[in-house]
Amino acid sequence: MGRMSSRPEPDTPVKRRRGRRSGGVDTRAGLLDAARAEFAERGFDGATVRRIAERAGVDPAMVNHWFGTKEKLFTASMDMPLDPLAIRAEVLAGGPDGVGERVVRGFLTVWDAAAGGGAMAALLRSVTTHDFAARMLREFVTRVILRPVADRVAPDRHAERGALVASQLIGIGMMRYVVRLEPMASASREELVTAIAPTVQRYLTGNLGSTKPDS
Repeated sequence: MGRMSSRPEPDTPVKRRRGRRSGGVDTRAGLLDAARAEFAERGFDGATVRRIAERAGVDPAMVNHWFGTKEKLFTASMDMPLDPLAIRAEVLAGGPDGVGERVVRGFLTVWDAAAGGGAMAALLRSVTTHDFAARMLREFVTRVILRPVADRVAPDRHAERGALVASQLIGIGMMRYVVRLEPMASASREELVTAIAPTVQRYLTGNLGSTKPDS
């Protein structure tokens, strides 16, 4: 994934810049570099705006100026041309009923529009060989997109349900855009929605059987 396919070794000290950057384009690039490093080391929840700004040598207000929220900074650091807040709002608009269909359709719409997966497909190609890429994909799909949806619509076991949906979506992405397995690769969006949405709906709102619930 270019910049995303490598990261500093854990024992390598972070080189922080002296002073503060000016608020130009180079500030944005510095924030993205710092964000990739922080998200890779600490995950989405562990990384903070203050630490990212400190690493980039800028005031934390610059994160808001350039990106608005930590979620949008995370998405930008993955080179993803989408707004996770807008996606979640659309998915949640109708409540629990039909949420599986909206998740699958929204997912496929974004990927199809990105010329066969775009940055997400490139990220999928990297996950088997780069721990950094695997963590970024896991954090993006589960923590940024699916866990907040599960928290709103699922009756219980939110983390487990989000992980199950993530396995379904990442599997679709790998087979459709990377492996290009037929007939999935050439199937229409609506064909896939019809086939897969009921499974995603059950993962989010149905009976999963008797296993240990979220603590």
